[in-house]
Amino acid sequence: MGGDSPVDGWPSSAERMIIILGCPRSGTTLLQLMLHAHPRIAIPPETRFTLDVYRRRAEFGDLREAANRRRLAEAITGPRNTRYRDLKLDPQETTAAIVDGPPTVGSAVGTVFRQYAHRFGKQRWGDKRPGYYQGIEELARMFPNAQFVHLIRDGRDCVGSLKQMPWYKLDSYHAVSTWAESIDYGRSAARRLGPGTFYELRYEDLVADPPRELSALCEFLGEEFDPVMCEPRRVAKSAVPKFKTWHQNTRRDVNAASSGSWQQRLEPWEAALAETVLGGRLKANGYELSGAPRASAGHLARYAKVSTKRRLAHRKRTWRDRLRRLRESDSDVAVVTSDSGAERGGSPAGTDS
Repeated sequence: MGGDSPVDGWPSSAERMIIILGCPRSGTTLLQLMLHAHPRIAIPPETRFTLDVYRRRAEFGDLREAANRRRLAEAITGPRNTRYRDLKLDPQETTAAIVDGPPTVGSAVGTVFRQYAHRFGKQRWGDKRPGYYQGIEELARMFPNAQFVHLIRDGRDCVGSLKQMPWYKLDSYHAVSTWAESIDYGRSAARRLGPGTFYELRYEDLVADPPRELSALCEFLGEEFDPVMCEPRRVAKSAVPKFKTWHQNTRRDVNAASSGSWQQRLEPWEAALAETVLGGRLKANGYELSGAPRASAGHLARYAKVSTKRRLAHRKRTWRDRLRRLRESDSDVAVVTSDSGAERGGSPAGTDS
């Protein structure tokens, strides 16, 4: 392994973006740091521009025109809410690289992550955001060679942790629905993309035996396992923004202390709701039920209303995007790898079209 040559028909691993996703509070930041500790891999803190510029792509016009590529670049590097500044890159250099690069949204976004990897002297690049489970289809279109890593944690622990986050403003019905969606959309993507592209692992297994789980993950990624990956706290200072105080545990040794904390964090009615509506998914992922009583009809009705509204919104967004695709080809969007001309600013080709 090592990522320098194609295997089984895939391009070299260095050209395969790594995308980490999962329900919020499932441990994706810990996994990000473990991969970022690898001598060849750089995974940045969460950004907010990848799906945003994809969904706004019509605003930038024909990207074969340099002025439009500049507008796209400025939409990434300019606004504070894109979190570009957390990457500590030079916005002028990023803009120039995007303007001089291939005319696709995927290549523009990929340019940013390549620059971040180069900042650390790394060859492999990727991105992490829990909510990417909602945009797997769009991400796969931008990055056709990407490898997706889905981290799964006990849904009850995710709900209990979400309740304590200062940035989480929704209620427990939404939190329970979020975990259900992450499992359902993830499993759907796993079937569609296949084992060479989509990988699932459990948070509880990861913290219980990091060497074993990370070795298996590295095999999937086409990389050599390095023991330094088991010490993510060593890179936390440089890879987790200071304002994210809720990630303080990433600066400590890996441990399983928070597993099962839902028993103290959830109200009885929340535990009952979680086990009633998530029971099948929990058991399918190896989590034992506590035997909580069935949720009340009122709580189930409220959950059904929230869940239905969320899934309809997701379906509407998905079909809207598919309709837009009828007016464009995949090669107008997909990243251009160095194998297909990125170094020369060429057109999308080969496996990326």
